[in-house]
Amino acid sequence: MDAVIIDAVRTPVGKGKANGGLAGVHPVDLHAHALAELLRRTGIAPELIDDVIGGAVGQVGEQSLNTTRWAALSAGLPESVAAVTIDRQCGSSQQAIHFAAQAVRSGDYDLVIASGVESMSTITIGSQTVGRDPFGMGIARRYPEGLVPQGVSAELIAARWRLSRESLDSFAAESHRRAAVAWKEGRFDDEITSGQLTRPDGTSTDLLIDESIRPTTTVEVLAGLPPAFHSDALAARFPQICWNVTAGNSSPVNDGAAAVLIASSDTARRLGLWPRARLHSLAVVGDDPLYMLTGIIPATAKVLARAGLQLADIDAFEVNEAFASVVLAWLAETGADPAKVNINGGATAIGHPLGASGARIATTLLSVLEQTGGRYGLQTMCQAGGLANAMIIERLN
Repeated sequence: MDAVIIDAVRTPVGKGKANGGLAGVHPVDLHAHALAELLRRTGIAPELIDDVIGGAVGQVGEQSLNTTRWAALSAGLPESVAAVTIDRQCGSSQQAIHFAAQAVRSGDYDLVIASGVESMSTITIGSQTVGRDPFGMGIARRYPEGLVPQGVSAELIAARWRLSRESLDSFAAESHRRAAVAWKEGRFDDEITSGQLTRPDGTSTDLLIDESIRPTTTVEVLAGLPPAFHSDALAARFPQICWNVTAGNSSPVNDGAAAVLIASSDTARRLGLWPRARLHSLAVVGDDPLYMLTGIIPATAKVLARAGLQLADIDAFEVNEAFASVVLAWLAETGADPAKVNINGGATAIGHPLGASGARIATTLLSVLEQTGGRYGLQTMCQAGGLANAMIIERLN
């Protein structure tokens, strides 16, 4: 049995700050907004949904207690519809898509929603550790010199692949340019949720565009930003680092949600639904947790091998721009055509609402394939802890 994508939607991505366009919107309501829009667009009877599998990284406070269950109920799904929240760090909602596809392929589920949310204006990145050690003694013994924050991993990658500050800033500026052009040309219009969101104080959002995009960003502007992760102790430990990673060539903090409806072809035909794409192949890998973000390189090789495809067969790539150095290293190792990568801009510009990003990228990849007439799209995401997932989708119409 196969698994197909019926439709996918996302909210605009807001700045994950107190003055962001989605700040003050409860994460459950933000997530519910994407779920409700997906149901409205597809016209599917909510009681037919077998499960809602949602990703969230900051599972604490307002995003805790199986937040996906509350989002499903808030969106109007019947109490009989199950829901679960998963955490594969930045790849959480892409993993939700993987799990949904696997459940449909096995025949256990007929219809599943894979989704994700992150309100970084509400839940500060890393706050789920509540100041405690999340690793334990075994990890301390295995990595006695200690692991490092993701930004330092991005610096180590830049050093290993000899990526200059100018190359990182050029990549970031191009991401903003592409995203700004895509918005101007209406390429995001069909994937964005409609309607306003209401905050608990009664005010409504008026966010109609991805808020972190800066159309006037240039390499010269980015060159003025200081290193974001430098410390004397880390500089002494890693003398090879040139400290080229800045806030400008990294993804920002953001708020957002996205949702994808997945079914088998048989179920789609029975219900009169028209699939947009087939979930062709899936893969996950583990990699060095010190370098942390390089897993997308073996993940890409693994998913291509599993699909029986070559890099040249892929018409569009979505590679999450957690940091410019990550995508540039991936490009260097794979030899992919940069013109096919993040065609409508990436997370450096659009934003990276952690738990929602996998589903957001999948939504954009569908749009890109339809806009370009491409057949195959490949999506991959690096994750904390030295993990990555990758998937290939095939456009059907």
